Amino acid sequence: MTSYLTRKEAQEIDALLMGPQYGYTLVQLMELAGLACAQALHKAFPPGTHPRVLVCCGPGNQGGDALVAARHLWHFGYRPTLYYPKQTDKQHYKSLLQQCEALGMVVITGSLEEMRQAILERADVIMDGIFGFSFHGEPRAPFDEPIRLFKETGAPIVSIDIPSGWDVEAGNPHNRYFSPQLLVSLTAPKHGVRSFPGRHFLGGRFLPPLVAPYYDS
Repeated sequence: MTSYLTRKEAQEIDALLMGPQYGYTLVQLMELAGLACAQALHKAFPPGTHPRVLVCCGPGNQGGDALVAARHLWHFGYRPTLYYPKQTDKQHYKSLLQQCEALGMVVITGSLEEMRQAILERADVIMDGIFGFSFHGEPRAPFDEPIRLFKETGAPIVSIDIPSGWDVEAGNPHNRYFSPQLLVSLTAPKHGVRSFPGRHFLGGRFLPPLVAPYYDS
């Protein structure tokens, strides 16, 4: 039986994994998540047919997962471009960005028109790493317009954990936001994606055996 997590349960699992009992760090979890997302994209959209990937990064952990994925995608033979309009001063994120820039990736930080142009010129596939399970409410600038643009693009979209704009509990009522072609759930799928109709991968299957039964519902 597939388990679906609430926002609270997803937060509890992260806290438990990074607590004294299991000893994971945020950096480790981000690396595991980003690698899983890169592997899923590679399986669904190989570089021979989809070499150009526009990786859209948010300001939080979801954006960190996307930066890690972009680095792996480059090593898998893709040509990633980063859309990263709201960067953070946290050192780990700055280091992840530096690693991508050292590989020669173009980083777009500007207007919606620049992103629109990037989709036309640099995107055989789009990776959505803008908002994660902690997000709730309405998307705000600078991400509201790009998320709306996702619904118009013809390029396939790969979303990390929860499609940006969707509510982690309620999903995408009235199809207000885009629906990706591929979703990579991390740890376990969230309640909001129960009715997701597209291709669905599970990434980061690293829960210790003693943790999993508590969330088997």
